[in-house]
Amino acid sequence: MSAESGVERRIHRVYVTRNTEYHVRRGVCVAVKERASGRWLIGHGAVKKKLEGSIRFYGHGGYAPHFGDPGLGDAIYFNDGERDLITSKLEQIDRPEKHIVASYPRS
Repeated sequence: MSAESGVERRIHRVYVTRNTEYHVRRGVCVAVKERASGRWLIGHGAVKKKLEGSIRFYGHGGYAPHFGDPGLGDAIYFNDGERDLITSKLEQIDRPEKHIVASYPRS
């Protein structure tokens, strides 16, 4: 948050699963990167889909939809009105550095 205004100004987040990074700007996936190779996955099914919420898993084996910000251990739910996409469980949530944002593939 900005110390002056108290308003969050950063618009990008990176949601990291075991194999993949989902780069999200203002709630929409703008890029997907394969962790092992570091390559951007052009045409990945999550690109241009809205982050609608997540699936939250519980210790007793249960799970439930969660419509707030995803947390560690959640699986992200993306939607574009046509096809849904659910990721594997989140291991990390970060803010990308400026040079990473500048390297996003143009679609």
